[in-house]
Amino acid sequence: MEAQQYIESGILELYVYGLLSEKENLEISELAKKNPDIENEIISIEKAVMALSSSFSPFHSAANFEKIKANLKLKDSKTINIKEASNWRHYAGWAAAVLLMLGFGYQTLELTKSRQAVSEAGNEKNKIQRDYAYLSEQNRETKKNLVIVRDIKNTGVTLGGQAASPSSFAKVYWNKETKTTYIDAAGLPDPPKGMVYQVWSLKLSPVLTPTSIGLLDNFKANSQKMFAVSQTYSAEAFGITLEPEGGSPTPTMEQLYTLGKV
Repeated sequence: MEAQQYIESGILELYVYGLLSEKENLEISELAKKNPDIENEIISIEKAVMALSSSFSPFHSAANFEKIKANLKLKDSKTINIKEASNWRHYAGWAAAVLLMLGFGYQTLELTKSRQAVSEAGNEKNKIQRDYAYLSEQNRETKKNLVIVRDIKNTGVTLGGQAASPSSFAKVYWNKETKTTYIDAAGLPDPPKGMVYQVWSLKLSPVLTPTSIGLLDNFKANSQKMFAVSQTYSAEAFGITLEPEGGSPTPTMEQLYTLGKV
């Protein structure tokens, strides 16, 4: 905590009033030795307390007391015996000052707690707003993906796991009219660092001819795992391989993860 934060927090008043724990008192004491601003603030608070307590303890000087006695003489020259006021006023003043200090200290403590509560409420509000924004974005993505899945013009091609990853699977949604192509890669594991999945459209005859139609970039960041790739003009099958980052000109067949015929 910076010096100005200590000064504004109200903890220095609690230190002067003796309302802190031993550990906190030691912490403030050590800080005051190192920081002139803290030390000066403590001295200022102490002076204010002394001035406040003094205002509760008025007294008359001895000279004024004698003048009051002289002014109270009776006609028969007898005087009323007046005893100097006891110290009860002085003590009462100090007691009132202490009570006021305790009350002020309590209010300061409650104000600090209120500030903390407001700060925590603000943080919670920000978190809720972030969560709401994230869920809203996820909802939009889900609706968009449902449109792709439900479009009867899209041909769905299921890609099964191959020797490199038997448990993997994926699905291609290919609109033969518009040539748009989407890959549902939810069945693929996260690629290792420095590697990327590459999607291929395949012509099987007369010879196997692969054509790259895109990379599944930012795989981990895509929570829905639905990717749009390049337009596909013709395909007899689709395959997905694991390639070095940036992709390869031809598929690495040893890293063929999924494959499926149209």
